[in-house]
Amino acid sequence: RLTVITGVSGSGKSTLARDVLHANLVRLVNNKSKSSIKTNGCKTITGWDTVGRVLEVDQTPIGKTPRSCPATYVGFWDTIRRLYAEAPEARMRGYTASRFSFNTKGGRCEACEGQGVQKIEMSFLPDVKVPCDICNGARFDTETLAVRFKEKSIGDVLAMSVDDAVDFFAAHPMIHHTLRLLQDVGLGYLTLGQQSPTLSGGEAQRIKLVTELAKVRINGDDAGGRPGRGGAQKRTLYVLDEPTVGLHMADVEKLIHVLHRLVNGGHSVVVIEHDLDVIAEADWVIDLGPEGGDAGGRVVAAATPEELVRLGTHTGKALAPVLARV
Repeated sequence: RLTVITGVSGSGKSTLARDVLHANLVRLVNNKSKSSIKTNGCKTITGWDTVGRVLEVDQTPIGKTPRSCPATYVGFWDTIRRLYAEAPEARMRGYTASRFSFNTKGGRCEACEGQGVQKIEMSFLPDVKVPCDICNGARFDTETLAVRFKEKSIGDVLAMSVDDAVDFFAAHPMIHHTLRLLQDVGLGYLTLGQQSPTLSGGEAQRIKLVTELAKVRINGDDAGGRPGRGGAQKRTLYVLDEPTVGLHMADVEKLIHVLHRLVNGGHSVVVIEHDLDVIAEADWVIDLGPEGGDAGGRVVAAATPEELVRLGTHTGKALAPVLARV
């Protein structure tokens, strides 16, 4: 189910979701010895034995170096490297998939060590990064770039937007499926090789969600909660803290679809949120309050969005016109 934790600022939402629920569940789920564990901040947690994994999906960067990019983080870059290794030119030259890695020597541009940029140290100022003047940001040496797949070099693929790559890899289901997911969450404008440090917090968070979605096989009419391909054999509880911060309304709508797809894949999602559109989409709402600070910290309602409106809490009153519009 999609559960949203609501309430005025300071009512205890983050404390409940992160410090009590997430922190305790991580210890319980990872308890290899099966010994009894004392929970902090609550008497007990029931029903956790059906959860195989607990994951907090936040807006922290997906990588700290220019080598990290959406293609490597989400996980389809290795498949692309194997495609290039099977190209006639690569087989004739004896190239393996490792030749097309920008993290190891042998095929990458050594002037920038596969980063595509060079760092210029500035006295009394922050360092400046400029495109590599040897490979022009392509990350690979001339010999590696000479190998073509559908008339494109591997450097050209890194420079492709997700929208263009969806068509380019249409005949390769594994790559195409993941690219479509990136497109579905509104990231079609990103390039496959965009350096992770240049991504915003919202972009990084949605890429993390796509990485999770790629592990789940979801058929719209027949989700059934069955574990999917890619090793996602455990029911996962996802915890998100205000994922709509900084997002445009159109991106919020796409984020809601992503959360529903995770739920349809048999997982559970707990979201701390103020956004009324997200709250209206919830299966269940836990409303904290009644006020903030010392006057907060209590569960004032645990109900469906419609019931919350009937109860007339602060959140329910704000939610009423949104549900009326729906």
